[in-house]
Amino acid sequence: MPVLNRVAEYVEELVAWRRDLHAHPELAYEERRTAAFVAERLRSFGVDEVHTGIGGTGVVGVLRAGSGRGSIALRADMDALPIQEETGVAWASRNAGKMHACGHDGHTTMLLGAARYLAETRRFDGTVYLIFQPAEEGLSGARAMLEDGLFERFPADRVFGMHNWPWLEPGVFAVHDGAAMAASDEFRIRLEGRGCHAAMPHLGRDPIIAGCALVQALQSLVARETDPLEALVLSVTCFHAGDAYNVVPQTAELVGTVRTFRADLRDRAEARLREIARGVGASFGLAIEVDYRRGYPATVNTSGEAERCAAVAAEIAGEEAVRRDERPSMGSEDFAFMLERRPGAYVWLGQGGAAEGRILHSPFYDFNDEILPHGVSYWARLVERLLPAAGAD
Repeated sequence: MPVLNRVAEYVEELVAWRRDLHAHPELAYEERRTAAFVAERLRSFGVDEVHTGIGGTGVVGVLRAGSGRGSIALRADMDALPIQEETGVAWASRNAGKMHACGHDGHTTMLLGAARYLAETRRFDGTVYLIFQPAEEGLSGARAMLEDGLFERFPADRVFGMHNWPWLEPGVFAVHDGAAMAASDEFRIRLEGRGCHAAMPHLGRDPIIAGCALVQALQSLVARETDPLEALVLSVTCFHAGDAYNVVPQTAELVGTVRTFRADLRDRAEARLREIARGVGASFGLAIEVDYRRGYPATVNTSGEAERCAAVAAEIAGEEAVRRDERPSMGSEDFAFMLERRPGAYVWLGQGGAAEGRILHSPFYDFNDEILPHGVSYWARLVERLLPAAGAD
């Protein structure tokens, strides 16, 4: 089954919505215009209930049909990134230093399009919760919505998410049975030495030398302590020390990230990072302070829900356009918090552009409007398949 005919009839409106959202990006927890845009359209579609201000700026629409008790939730993210856009398109960001560089404008549009279709047709039996989430980009809007009683107020049985993927051809779906995205943690390591004149280093305790040794030692976690068939990324991304050419500084700071799929490997990586840092500090005679912060958990699909999503994607795109063996990403996604509370699945929808450099979080990225009807049709058909109405095909 290709793109739904009714969806194809309002593609121009979808494109207009998407480009309007793209031109007015808002950062995490600032999505007031976006939330108002979403709520206004949900009401205009005849969505039964529209709730705002959830988890800060989140919006939830509620659709009911038939007499069934089953329920599912569909989630889209709304926030932008602090990037100056360089695309040069007519609908480029009008907000300096802010840009929809990850396609959340497209995600929001596709869920709005599905809401319109489902409100018109009501060819399902049960309840659909339409979740428009703030602050996915690092500030955990999903957790904020959950802490605000998301699943207590809107008790979905299952929850589903979708993200565009520039590394797949437009209209191709990828569905993972298990982990789709990695857990993401952050660390800051402060090395306290003893500053001195650079011409007399023997009088001090050099945190730069110790920091260099620590950067190398931490890689042993990946290269020598982790099964090569397991996935662990440990990247030191910042090294701050010193201000003058003739001064050995008093302190240095390392900052970085740890990415994993398995909870036990995540725990071990944190414990060993702390041990290695303490050991290096002791060997160089420095004080070491480690600040390790857990970020998003791994995004792990439940098997049954992943298979159902793949089957629906095959109806829309054809079986040959559904990748069930695509490698997961070491990027992270706070939809993971929702999957910790409910069974569900997170799929990728190909949009192309990677070969031309239009990748996620790039100033040259733009969402591919050609895939809007594919995403809308997928959402609509997923609801109709998981909450089938009596006599439905």
